[in-house]
Amino acid sequence: MMNQPNTGFIKPADRIASFKPYFFAILNQRITQLREKGVDVIRLDMGSPDLPPEKFIVDKLVESARKPNTHGYSPNGGTPAFRKAVAEYYLNRFDISLDPQKEVLALLGSKEGLFNLCQVLLNPGDVALVPDPGYPVYSAGSQIAGAEIYRLPLLKKNGFLPDLDAIPADIARRAKILWLNYPNNPTGAIAPFSFYEKAVEFGLKNEVIIAHDAPYADICFDKYHAPSILQVPGAKDVTVEFNSLSKTYNMAGWRLGMAVGNAQVISYLHTYKSQTDSSQFQAILDAGALALTGDQRWIEGRNDIYRERRDIIVRALQSVGFSVEPPPAAIYIWAQLPEKYPDSTAYCAKLLDETGVSLTPGIVYGEYGEGFIRISLGSPTEEIITAMNRLVAWMKD
Repeated sequence: MMNQPNTGFIKPADRIASFKPYFFAILNQRITQLREKGVDVIRLDMGSPDLPPEKFIVDKLVESARKPNTHGYSPNGGTPAFRKAVAEYYLNRFDISLDPQKEVLALLGSKEGLFNLCQVLLNPGDVALVPDPGYPVYSAGSQIAGAEIYRLPLLKKNGFLPDLDAIPADIARRAKILWLNYPNNPTGAIAPFSFYEKAVEFGLKNEVIIAHDAPYADICFDKYHAPSILQVPGAKDVTVEFNSLSKTYNMAGWRLGMAVGNAQVISYLHTYKSQTDSSQFQAILDAGALALTGDQRWIEGRNDIYRERRDIIVRALQSVGFSVEPPPAAIYIWAQLPEKYPDSTAYCAKLLDETGVSLTPGIVYGEYGEGFIRISLGSPTEEIITAMNRLVAWMKD
């Protein structure tokens, strides 16, 4: 009989040794267990749109995929046609002129670019200015790059905007990246244009790259239209903006996004990508180009569906003591728990086990997210109604 192999020598690299499993991976396991027991689980935790892309986008994908010459490697960083489409979108949507070759880069979803930015700009000992609560990749990418994370509290009293004036001078001098994300995940908050002007001024003064994550710029309600930080004069000198087709065009699983802005940073990202991936399937790039430049009127109707879901959830939560206001943008409700529920993780776990409704605890997004929950609008309206009825009845018991 062969001896059992000794695998004790297999250790993770130091850069990931302290990482815990991603929250949603653990949650998926728990939901699988409940469903195997026959529990009807309604998921309002993931920010994945339930609605499909518009038909003309899917038709373009199919048309391109049927061509015999679209199945080889496509150009790293996107086809010229896709880059041109991104530039056209930014010109039409924000009146921003971009050089498709130097200031535009296709990404495997914007998350890839967010992570890679840390790898191309940060050295061990550098500082990354990270919002809290915030999308976890800002911290994870910075930590893997060996940087020091300085957290910027996003507080309700400040409209969930970071206080740039409160950043100590020595931290500002050492900082390499300032992460911003508006419309915001998880809070749904928006930033006034004056804040973007102040952020660009901060970046120029302190030689800090502003990384603006803007995948929700086209999911807006009540006549609000989100700006781009690149509309600030001089922003390109210090700013790179990340965007995505995942949320705007209901293409989350297609993994298609873009980085735009500062040409030097774009070149660094392009160099890094050339070592790590071989670009997207050309049919996805072709369909993405059409999505960006084709008829945009359908988006307003889709946003009306999200607005209806938003209002259903807000009314339900307010009826049982949550402190919550309708967000003007994005696909999330960020609600402050009633005082008798101080632990967001315990609340969400108990709600899931006893009602089958899955929400995300605010602590997942940072220590300043404790006491809040995040609810996604990306589930069918009827499921949202059922989930809110369960939650309300459970809390009134």
